[in-house]
Amino acid sequence: MLVVLLTASFGRPLWDLAQLSLHNGMYSHILLIPCVSLYLAWLKKGELAPGTGPAWRPAALLLSAGLITLAGYWLGLRSGWRPQTVDYLALMTLSYLCLLLGGCFALFGAAPLRTLAFPAAFLFFTVPLPDFLYGRVEDFLQQGSAEAAYWFLKLSGTPIYRQGTALQLPGFGLEVAPECSGIHSSLVLLITSVLAGHLLLRSRWTKSVLALAVIPLGIVRNGLRIFTLGQLCIHVSPAMMNSDLHRRGGPLFFTISLAPLFFLLLYFRKLEHRNRQVESSKTPPFSPALSLAPTTDLSANPVRRCDGVARRAGRGQPRDGEGQKATRRPK
Repeated sequence: MLVVLLTASFGRPLWDLAQLSLHNGMYSHILLIPCVSLYLAWLKKGELAPGTGPAWRPAALLLSAGLITLAGYWLGLRSGWRPQTVDYLALMTLSYLCLLLGGCFALFGAAPLRTLAFPAAFLFFTVPLPDFLYGRVEDFLQQGSAEAAYWFLKLSGTPIYRQGTALQLPGFGLEVAPECSGIHSSLVLLITSVLAGHLLLRSRWTKSVLALAVIPLGIVRNGLRIFTLGQLCIHVSPAMMNSDLHRRGGPLFFTISLAPLFFLLLYFRKLEHRNRQVESSKTPPFSPALSLAPTTDLSANPVRRCDGVARRAGRGQPRDGEGQKATRRPK
């Protein structure tokens, strides 16, 4: 009921978010995120603990965050602020998720949501990047890609002169535009690494390193793409700049970037397996038979033991003279 009422209240922003995902390639992944979260929650259904009552502290924190975000948006509108579509959807989606999770903490408690922590946190990938954050990330990737392409070309022996994001090559020049920053493929690669780390790794530090490795990997991948285009323009034709490799080559280089991510994931899995073997070898084996065996030491008090045996052995034996008295009893 909570999900239905809250979704109905945010029906218009959620509809606009779906339209953004369908018509904007940067956010084409958004519609897949809830499906993945539901599937991950379904995998955890056998581990769900019964609710232990409301968890008011996290509920109050999340509900306050959602209401403050919503109030800040409406106050901004009243003061004359006209947000971009992405900014509006980012605020509305963030408020919706905070209110939804806060209501779940208030109704079901912390135990079930502790089990569903990752599927719930994964839903925040549906929040679009606000314009100010998008611009900074794009600029960082653009500068990094230009730097990586410059060193690829320089190491290959190609004469090159760089000024900012502009690269001057023999016979022509090219510039790494913001559209060439690879921000969308880097975001998808980040989501892939986070999901793979959750499903296939155990240690927090290996999961963190796998996710952080996306940053240099995305920059190197994009630099390799620019390097390849530059070499084709030099050795084949400058018209290669307008080829399908330039305009539609993103998925190809994204697939190439999955290879080092896969090998890093495989290395971390082997490392964790080796660490578990080392830890198990250090743990002494547990023997139930030995732990349950009696530890009574019968030789601790030999004199008392002998007396006891003698007393038990003496039961039922006639004392001295008793037998003779019985035979002399008159008939």
